[in-house]
Amino acid sequence: MIVFVSGSSSGIGHATAQKFLSEGAEVTGFDVAGSTINHPCYRHIIHDIKDGEFPALPNPEIVINSAGTIKEEEAIDVNLKGAIRFVDHFLESPVLRSVLFIASASARNGSEFPLYVASKAGIIGYMKNLALNLAKRGIICNSISPGGVITPMNRHILEDKTLYTAVRNETLLGKWAKPEEIADLAWYLTVLNHSITGEDILIDNGEMLKSNFIW
Repeated sequence: MIVFVSGSSSGIGHATAQKFLSEGAEVTGFDVAGSTINHPCYRHIIHDIKDGEFPALPNPEIVINSAGTIKEEEAIDVNLKGAIRFVDHFLESPVLRSVLFIASASARNGSEFPLYVASKAGIIGYMKNLALNLAKRGIICNSISPGGVITPMNRHILEDKTLYTAVRNETLLGKWAKPEEIADLAWYLTVLNHSITGEDILIDNGEMLKSNFIW
């Protein structure tokens, strides 16, 4: 199984690459940062998804876009245009069977910064359009929308006891997800799943559902 993962040097992308490697896949990771994975079946390419050139590569069976940024000035170019550019480049693979995007719970509730929200909402819309077009080839296409995840990108919250307590209190389960949980879901959606397509799967510890009922 040949798998391509963008944003593989840290966070969800790193955990996803590690998950597929543990299951015996050959993984090519793409990131602006250097490799953080040492495995005989892992190839690392330093690459900027918004404007870097792609080298000659074997045809992938699974393509997963996890690269992203929280910087407002780069959100549209990286999270939306970059993600589309990355995935589009490999769509003609004759062995392609699944495409997956990492979106965000913010795309559903509008929370966070405006261009970040717009970029992630755009990814979900694009995913649905792509699912329609790829279905004729039997290719599955979905996205995952995580809520809070314990990653280096969220270090400023995780290292502040007051902030971390506040965000955990906004969830039903009183916690944030580990990146490995997102990776496990990515494995299911791209490998074990054969009937879910065009769907955005929320994994947020019940944050979206939490409400205070007044009577």
